[in-house]
Amino acid sequence: MADRKRVVIVGAGFGGMSAARKLAGKDDVDVVLIDKRNHHLFQPLLYQVATADLSPAEIAWPIRSIFSRYPNVSVFMGEVTGLDLPGKRIIAGDRDLSYDYLVIATGAVTSYFGNDHWAMVAPGLKNITEATDIRKSLLLAFERAENSEDAEERRRLLNFVVVGGGPTGVEMAGAIAELAKQALSHDFRRIDPRDARIILAEGGPRLLGAFPEDLSEYTRKSLEKIGVEVRVNQQVSDITAMGAQIGDEFIPSANVIWGAGVRVDHLADWTGRECDRGGRVMVNTDLSVPGYEDVFVIGDAAHVPWRDGMTVPGIAPAAKQQGKYVGGRILDHMASRETPPFAYRHAGNLATIGRHRAVI
Repeated sequence: MADRKRVVIVGAGFGGMSAARKLAGKDDVDVVLIDKRNHHLFQPLLYQVATADLSPAEIAWPIRSIFSRYPNVSVFMGEVTGLDLPGKRIIAGDRDLSYDYLVIATGAVTSYFGNDHWAMVAPGLKNITEATDIRKSLLLAFERAENSEDAEERRRLLNFVVVGGGPTGVEMAGAIAELAKQALSHDFRRIDPRDARIILAEGGPRLLGAFPEDLSEYTRKSLEKIGVEVRVNQQVSDITAMGAQIGDEFIPSANVIWGAGVRVDHLADWTGRECDRGGRVMVNTDLSVPGYEDVFVIGDAAHVPWRDGMTVPGIAPAAKQQGKYVGGRILDHMASRETPPFAYRHAGNLATIGRHRAVI
C-alpha cells in the first residue's frame, strides 16, 4: 500500500531488536532488520562461552524465528557499506535499499587505541567467533603445557593476560581463574592447572572506574582471593605472539585477551555529522541525526548526554530503552504527534567476579 512506511534497522543488537519489537505487528509499517549475522547475541555472557561455562547456543537466537509471527518484519543478512542520507537509501555491497525511516544500531567494535596489529595476538570479545576462538586457545594452552618438556614454554602456556579493568576484563579474568583453579584442577597429571598465573592489567588507578571506589577495592580483593594478579596504573605498551609488555615487565604468555576499549566505525563518514572521540554520533534529544529527522542512532553508536557531564552508558538496558523510544518516536512522527525528549532511566551497573561474587 502506498501509505505504508518502510523502517530499515541496521544492527540486531539490543537496541535494534528493541526498536523492531516496538514496530512489530503494526499495520502501516514494514520493518527491514539488517545484520551481518543471522542471530541476536546476548553479549554480556560472551565471557562464559570463552571460558567453556556456556555453549554458544545458550546466548544466541535466530533473528528470523524471533520475528516469525510478525509478517511486517523481514530480516536481511548482509553488511551495510555506506549510507546516502539525502537520497534516503542504504548501500549493502551491490544492493541498495530505500527507506522512509532509518535506525542505526550498529554497536561498537574493539579498539586497540591505534595498535590494530595487536588484534592478531590479543583478541577482543565481541562475537561468538571470538569467544569460541578464545575458548579453544585457553583449553589448548593446558593441553600443550601437559605435553611440553620445556619448563619455560610450559610457564608461558600457563600465563594468561587480560588487558582492561572494566567489566569485561574483570569478568574474563575471574572466569579464567575459576577455570584453572577449580574446573580443571584435577584433570591433568603432569601439570597442576592451579599453578596458572592470571594477570589483569589496567592502565588507570583502579578497576571498574564507573563504580564507586569501595566496590572497586572489593573487586580487586575478590579477584586476588581467587588467584588473579591485579596490576593498576600499568600500561600495556606492546603485545606479541610471545606475550605482553606491562609496565617495565615483559610477561611471556600464549593467551593475551583484550578488553580495554571500544570504538564506533564509519558513522562519521556515513552521516557527515559530529562524532565524539570514540566515533559515536552526537544526536538530538529525540536520538535523531542533526539535519535528518527520519534518521536515528541508538545504543553504543550514539553519544547521548545524561547527567553530571556524563553520557548514557553503552550497556544493554540503555540500548533497549533507546530502541523502544525510537520505535515510538517513528509511530508518533507518522501520526504527527509530539514525542517528549528521550530520558534514560538508569537501573545500575553490575559486574560478576568468578562464580560466587559480584558488584552492583
